[in-house]
Amino acid sequence: MPTPRLLIAALALPLAAALPAHAESDTASFAVDTSLKLSSDQRTRGISDSLKKPGLRLSVEAAHESGLIGLVEVATVSKKQFLEGDGLGFTVAGGYRFGDPEGWHFGLGLATEFFPGAKFEAPHGFDFNTFTPTDVRSSNFNSKFAVLEINYGALEGRVLNVISKTYRGADTGGVCGTMLALNPDPTPGLACYARGDQNSRGSWLFDLGYKFNLAPATTLNLHAGLQKIKHFKEADFSDYSIGITHKQWGFEWNADWMTTNTKARELYLAVDGSKLRATDDNRFVVSVLRRF
Repeated sequence: MPTPRLLIAALALPLAAALPAHAESDTASFAVDTSLKLSSDQRTRGISDSLKKPGLRLSVEAAHESGLIGLVEVATVSKKQFLEGDGLGFTVAGGYRFGDPEGWHFGLGLATEFFPGAKFEAPHGFDFNTFTPTDVRSSNFNSKFAVLEINYGALEGRVLNVISKTYRGADTGGVCGTMLALNPDPTPGLACYARGDQNSRGSWLFDLGYKFNLAPATTLNLHAGLQKIKHFKEADFSDYSIGITHKQWGFEWNADWMTTNTKARELYLAVDGSKLRATDDNRFVVSVLRRF
């Protein structure tokens, strides 16, 4: 049978930009922020998307004084994780922010994440009479989300609900197939198949972040995240990070310690030649960002 591969990770999506501002004239204005970030490891919610290799991320964020906001982002990802793709991941988001930036402020929006060409084939069923996999189908890694932000001052909370059929390929073929293929013990994978053919629409992703100014140019960043994948509790996990951002010479220098707490380790293994490489291990990540 084919060997399916699935990286389940969550989207840490900032609906970025600014809250409504009071204009001095009747002419509406836009603010556009473009940034390029080089990281020692391209990670999403603590999980590596670049097979623990360096990666680039280009972001363009736009904010209108009415509160409308938008984001377009492109990042490099590993072709060994996002199979048959072109090595790029795109995020497009839009929404509305309102409230007091010093007190309670909120955001509502929609977002999509897609990986052009990336897909995998895996069995979506298992015949327990003949003990063979069945119904081999193709799945992609693309996802769509409804996003809610609830913030107070520097404390930022974000909730994402998956409205697409799957979240990064999390379906019976991706989850159960990967468990059966990569776990030496077939029992968890077979138990997963016994639940029938399922998708992950309705999954929930939660993020909580806080930024504390240590000095005029230095910030402490704290983050905690949780993902609850519908129909696939094996793919649930939490992630945490602590880091420092320092602004110097027109750049933002970042150092972050990232850790995850996953349940089924095989879901976070990538086939790299003759080796299996973990993408969910603890990692010290450094990066530099330039705004234009």
